[in-house]
Amino acid sequence: MLFRSIMSTFSTTAISSIKVKNKVLSDTMRLLSYTLVFGGLASWFSVASGAGFGAAIMSSIAAIVVIWFVLPKTQNSNKGILTAFAVAGLLGYSIGPMLTHYLAMPNGADLVIQALTGTGVAFFAISFYAQNTTKDFSFLNGMIFFAMIGIIVLSLLNFFFLESSAFSLLISFAVVMIMGAFMLSQMSAIINGGETNYISATVGLYLALHNMFTSLLHLLGAFSSDD
Repeated sequence: MLFRSIMSTFSTTAISSIKVKNKVLSDTMRLLSYTLVFGGLASWFSVASGAGFGAAIMSSIAAIVVIWFVLPKTQNSNKGILTAFAVAGLLGYSIGPMLTHYLAMPNGADLVIQALTGTGVAFFAISFYAQNTTKDFSFLNGMIFFAMIGIIVLSLLNFFFLESSAFSLLISFAVVMIMGAFMLSQMSAIINGGETNYISATVGLYLALHNMFTSLLHLLGAFSSDD
């Protein structure tokens, strides 16, 4: 009887844990899909309205402020959903001038589609792998953090002093790799129960997709212009 009671308790706990994990995953994917659509609309509006680089920079700064100061206070309530949409809208608007630049190229539309496709394929491949492996990729978090600090420092160094196109491409390639690692770590945390807040998970994945897309577009645009 004691053995049955223990096994019953264990089974109930395990099933509850699986349900929680599945709910976080499904809620994250649902909110992520909505924010991606909203971010895409914001990008279209930015392009259509002819937003300049000054407006794009201000929009990016506003997104960072929202992520750092508003998200932590709202992620555990329904207001967090509005925060996620705000981040998506601001980041979407911020890439308008970049999209305008590439769309003006002879093969610009193809480049944008290729960057979107590459980002989508990478995300689905990483998600599929994370859901079908028993490995825990939380060990990547520390390396990703220091890698991003390094990328920021190197980007500033290149912008103000080096002004090297080749170095800029190398940074973009590194960002693609780091964002892939971040998505793997984030998806692993969601699936294994390390991440229980679907709003913060959504914002994290959106940021990774955003950065991967812009970096891929930069790489594709550079190699295309060399042809």
